[in-house]
Amino acid sequence: MKLLFTNFHAGDGGGHTTYIRELAAALAARHEVHVAAPPDSRLNREARGLPGVFVLDQPFPNGLNRWRARRRARAQLRHYLRTQAFDLVHVNGSADHRLVLSAMPATRPALVWTKHNSKPVRGLGHWLRARQTDQVIAVCEYTRRELKHTAYRRCRLDTVYNGVDIERWKPWEAQAAAAERRRWDGGDATVFLLGSNAGTANYKGWMDLLDAVASLPEDIRRRLRIPIAGVPPTAEERQRVSALGLDEQVVFPGVLTDPRPLVAALDVGFVLSYDVETISFACREMMAMGKPVLLTDYAGLPENIDAEVDGWLVPVRDRVAIAAAVRRLLEQRDELACMGRAARQHAERDFGLPLFVQRTEAVYRQLLDSRQA
Repeated sequence: MKLLFTNFHAGDGGGHTTYIRELAAALAARHEVHVAAPPDSRLNREARGLPGVFVLDQPFPNGLNRWRARRRARAQLRHYLRTQAFDLVHVNGSADHRLVLSAMPATRPALVWTKHNSKPVRGLGHWLRARQTDQVIAVCEYTRRELKHTAYRRCRLDTVYNGVDIERWKPWEAQAAAAERRRWDGGDATVFLLGSNAGTANYKGWMDLLDAVASLPEDIRRRLRIPIAGVPPTAEERQRVSALGLDEQVVFPGVLTDPRPLVAALDVGFVLSYDVETISFACREMMAMGKPVLLTDYAGLPENIDAEVDGWLVPVRDRVAIAAAVRRLLEQRDELACMGRAARQHAERDFGLPLFVQRTEAVYRQLLDSRQA
């Protein structure tokens, strides 16, 4: 197959970048793979380091006041689509979805869209795009069920769960993990590390956790350290942390080039999202490293775990329930090693990249076969 992946993010791109990079890297061994992404994006930079992957510097300008830039971008993309004659184009967001459709040649390649978030799908734009989209990939069953009630119900709909590199994200040896842990607990074995590499966007729910922790008795709060990796919080957010009396408990290490040392140190990970999230790469990475996780019952997050076996669920934004869960984690500390092993086994069974790539490739082949029938 001759494949084109597109992504509109000009910066980091988060999970979109991870998703496309891993697919491109794996599929380039047996297919011709191209990636179209803005020249200043992480995806563009990382794709250029992948053997056999062709990269197009392609902006996806958005907004009514950028019509000239959109016209130039559409012309470039139209030329690329016409001259390359792809079998399949895989888009990953609204901006690249729109531009790809506006640039389609007369002989259209198959068009696949992955729904990466939980944002509502409604309006004329989605209705028009759905009529020209062949296949939708949902990254969790929750998303697929939601899409069945939208204009995309006319498309082929399949769930393909995101995969993570479980060899890279694997449990550390006890001695190395203990050394990393000392960076956070100061050598105090009574300290409980409850942390996350899911980022500091508001919707990630980390402030809900801090509100909940602030309601706990002081003797419990003193035992907690809460490292949260991601873009440093705003001054207003830091002031709120201080107002909660949690300056000593909460640490913001910033955006980590490699979050694995942090994850290796944790007792338990958390992802307490209440918006946007679908399945969470960060959740699956923490589980692959043998960490049980505390999750909200939002969107596809519950699909990551076997509740009470390798993680716990709390209602969305329920600070009382979150506080009770934190108490319980401390009480269950002796059971965490067993739950961590269950999390790793779950990752080995269901989260690996080969399974993710195999299922995605099968969706492509079934779609192309159906077009030839």
